Amino acid sequence: MSRYRNGANQAGTVIAVVADVMALILGLWILMYLLDANRGNEFVQFVHELARWLAGWSHDLFTFDEAWARVVAGYGLAAVVYLFIGHAIANRVHRR
Repeated sequence: MSRYRNGANQAGTVIAVVADVMALILGLWILMYLLDANRGNEFVQFVHELARWLAGWSHDLFTFDEAWARVVAGYGLAAVVYLFIGHAIANRVHRR
């Protein structure tokens, strides 16, 4: 029984960490966008492409006039959803 419990705890931790990393990438892109990071930089391009893929479902979901507001709302929503769902699943796995 304790062996199963330990495996569930590890699985829950992995799920939570993956959700945190996804939200971190999205938050990093928001920060880079707001600080007008050099889009010619390879690291900035990598983060943008990864964030765009992660937030594909929420990208351009909002139609604010200001571009910065669309970025913050669209990518921020994705980050919050990943955190909420990821940690909810992790907590369910921990309880089993």
